[in-house]
Amino acid sequence: MHLLRSASNLEASIALTFGLFGLINNVLYVVILSAAVDLVPANVPKGIVLFADILPAFAAKLVAPYFINVIPYGARLFLCAVLSAAGMLLVAHTPSIVIKLFGIGIASLSSGLGELTFLGLTHFYGRSSLAGFSSGTGAAGLVGAGYYAFATTSLGISTQVTIDLSAMLPAFMLLGYSVGLPSPKSVAYHSAVYSSARPRSDTDRAEERTRILEEEPAVLSAQQNVHSTLSAQGCNSRELAQQDVWTDLHANLGRARRLIYPYMLPLFLVYSAEYVAISAVAPTLLFPTSQSPFKNFRDFYPAYQALYQAGVFISRSSILFLRLKNIYTPSLLQIVNLAILILQALLYFLPSVWMVFGIFFWTGLLGGAVYVNAFAKISDEVEEYEREFSLSATTVADSTGILLASVTALTVEPGLCGYQKAHGRTWCELV
Repeated sequence: MHLLRSASNLEASIALTFGLFGLINNVLYVVILSAAVDLVPANVPKGIVLFADILPAFAAKLVAPYFINVIPYGARLFLCAVLSAAGMLLVAHTPSIVIKLFGIGIASLSSGLGELTFLGLTHFYGRSSLAGFSSGTGAAGLVGAGYYAFATTSLGISTQVTIDLSAMLPAFMLLGYSVGLPSPKSVAYHSAVYSSARPRSDTDRAEERTRILEEEPAVLSAQQNVHSTLSAQGCNSRELAQQDVWTDLHANLGRARRLIYPYMLPLFLVYSAEYVAISAVAPTLLFPTSQSPFKNFRDFYPAYQALYQAGVFISRSSILFLRLKNIYTPSLLQIVNLAILILQALLYFLPSVWMVFGIFFWTGLLGGAVYVNAFAKISDEVEEYEREFSLSATTVADSTGILLASVTALTVEPGLCGYQKAHGRTWCELV
């Protein structure tokens, strides 16, 4: 009984700590997107903010999983915290659009490294860590969008001060890692709850390499041939070890290819659709202020963001209670959502802004559900020795979708606004 109670307390501590990680890692990203209408002039597509907010994260997720395991987790998090704070301060304190975008890029790099780091770390802390992290990332969307809308719209705080305050948050991420996170050894001790969560030793990693190579006969054969050749040439152990690194990389690329259809593709589809909707279509979904709860046209966009993020939070927090076996269905429904919103921007057929509010909430529910269930499926279906890499490598899928959406948004938003102006609706010029 005492063991079960201790395990339960440990599980709650892990969930709360990973929730903090998810919240802080993603909240700055959301604040930047929510501030898009205020960071760039009205004649500049808001998609350029999304592009700067995702490209560095995409690059990190594309490359880092193949080498970042040599960097200790504590060092990674310290780097993420420094980059996040520096990026937000640049965004807040420079009038130059170019430097603002550079600051956004620095914060984006931090967010990308942080996400793949924390998802990899969940491998050692059990299902409650994934549930906590996913819920935290969902809460980040709600807190970030709600915080920005409340601070700037309700309280009248300037954009600069609002962003300055958010730049202090990464320090709490470091505090949580140093103080709030139990050691993997203590997690492993409570094996009744976490049967496979333990730190990997050099022996573990060697055994893992052997298993990977056994599953990739071509890679194993190539490695043996290279070792024989290098040994015959009198190469030392360091040169042989360097060759092992390249062999491991080749094996990891093979593992990544096996992740594409079951996990990466649905993530890519759902994120492509929802981010085109939220970054390119949302700024053009305007109604007369007399028919809405707002006094200014600029207030529509943060409200859409807040409702979307509320949906994300609810669905990402549901993994312990609701599991989806098929994650392609909500991805396809997200494409339907995008089509409806584009038609509304063109044809103005929905009679009330409250219907658009509902669609953005539903959009968030679908996106969050695909995200958390994709990584939960990896935790359940991928072999333990591949799991840490697979969780980190799959993060590139959502960033690829967002990157495609940001490029698309550069033409979609101006195109929709131009169509509206040509048909007598000039509200988008007033945002």
